Amino acid sequence: MLNFKETFIGISPKKDILSGLVVSVALVPEAIAFSFIAGVSPIVGLYTAFILGLITSLIGGKPGMISGATGSVAVVLVGLSISAKTYLHSLGLDDAQISYGIVEFITMAALLAGFIQISIGALKLGKFIRLVPQPALHGFVNGLAVVIAMSQFKFLQNSSYVMYVIIGATMLIMYFLPKFTDAVPAGLVAIVTLTLIVYVFQMDTKLVGDLADLSAFKGKLPTFHMPSFIFDLKAWEMVLPYAVIVALVGIIESLLTLSVLDEIGDGRRGSGNQECVAQGVGNVACGFFGAMPGCAMIGQSIINYTSGGLGRLSGVTASIGLILLVATLTDILNIIPIAILVGIMFMVSIGTFEWSSFARITKMPKVDAFVLVSVTLITIKYDLAVAVISGVIISALAFAWKHAKVYAKTYMQEDGTKVYDFDGPLFFGSVSSFNEQFDVENDPDNVVLDFKNARVMDISGVEAIDAIGKKYQEAGKNIKIRHLSKECKSIMKNAGKFCTYEEDDPNYKVAFDY
Repeated sequence: MLNFKETFIGISPKKDILSGLVVSVALVPEAIAFSFIAGVSPIVGLYTAFILGLITSLIGGKPGMISGATGSVAVVLVGLSISAKTYLHSLGLDDAQISYGIVEFITMAALLAGFIQISIGALKLGKFIRLVPQPALHGFVNGLAVVIAMSQFKFLQNSSYVMYVIIGATMLIMYFLPKFTDAVPAGLVAIVTLTLIVYVFQMDTKLVGDLADLSAFKGKLPTFHMPSFIFDLKAWEMVLPYAVIVALVGIIESLLTLSVLDEIGDGRRGSGNQECVAQGVGNVACGFFGAMPGCAMIGQSIINYTSGGLGRLSGVTASIGLILLVATLTDILNIIPIAILVGIMFMVSIGTFEWSSFARITKMPKVDAFVLVSVTLITIKYDLAVAVISGVIISALAFAWKHAKVYAKTYMQEDGTKVYDFDGPLFFGSVSSFNEQFDVENDPDNVVLDFKNARVMDISGVEAIDAIGKKYQEAGKNIKIRHLSKECKSIMKNAGKFCTYEEDDPNYKVAFDY
């Protein structure tokens, strides 16, 4: 069991604090950009990064994992914003009231999504992330790495050469500095050094303040607020489908991020169910404090990990550092060049991409290679939820097809009884091959079906046994079944009418009984 120090501050408190400061700055442009995508004020996304980030840092399933406003959730909220705008307009509200009302609908979505996520964690459904095959996980990582890089291109529009020089300088610092020392995170060195250079020499480049003048939010902290439409049934009907999607997308991205960090971390496994509950509690808090829903952020989480932030203190520092920057130090935050943050995210994208998958793709089974490429492309084109679910379905179908065979060795006993000795899983996919094994018309009067080396997996397998037994009965032949579980026999409709069982039955249950 980990003690408090190991869990909260990891190996080094200094590394956690310094890493958290880097992340707090890196959170700003992402939170602002995703707020714009969702159609709300930048402060809404910044509040999300603070509230959700703080709560998940304290009680989440993986120390050092960073949560906040994300693109995958923001995209879902676009549809809700449009629907809410139409509904509010029908109520005769003016533009200012409509803008305020959209935020109210989004906070309701955060509340409902949070309660759904808490339920998923409480029911311990987070363990189903294990069903995501490794090729799908690699595809998710590769696709998200590309998405992270592509999301930076919007900052490069109408940019001068100075911005590209700063991006290059940032990437060089990020690459070379860790080779000489890890005393200070390379990202923090890049932010401080290059910001000073740009400020002193008054270089012409885009600054954080150009995205949104954060001075307007100086001194403003999130306050408790009950959504105005919380008792409006029609509003809840409108919010429900979006909240369900937000909850599922948030859980999938968070659990996959947890899995990625497990691979690159110190070997300690995170708790998926605990992370589900933490995400839910965080989103509920966002709903009550005027913020949008969010989830784990793989980019910022990897920045934190690679900068040495392995304890919960790093996430807490990032969240508190962010709100302090927004509430008190906006003048400093406004002068940080966007190019530095873009350069950091480009390096995160390069580090996130599973480059070794290229070397393995020619050696892995064709189905796994197809899953890897498909999940990567779908993540880039659509979203990670669709991509991961598609990967799981493709892998499951491929597995079912590969194992959709059950074989039978036949031999004759001294008394003339024919024995079918089965091998392989009997389930819905292998029923056809099971039925092909029999020669009811030409078989002797006495037949034995031996399932010692086979496993009946589902109701389709049980019904197949039941059906073949009935065929032998109709042909006037006797059939005996060996090594069939009690559960299978109890389900068979015609059990005892046409066949008998030996008592040396296996001690297993049909899969659907679990």
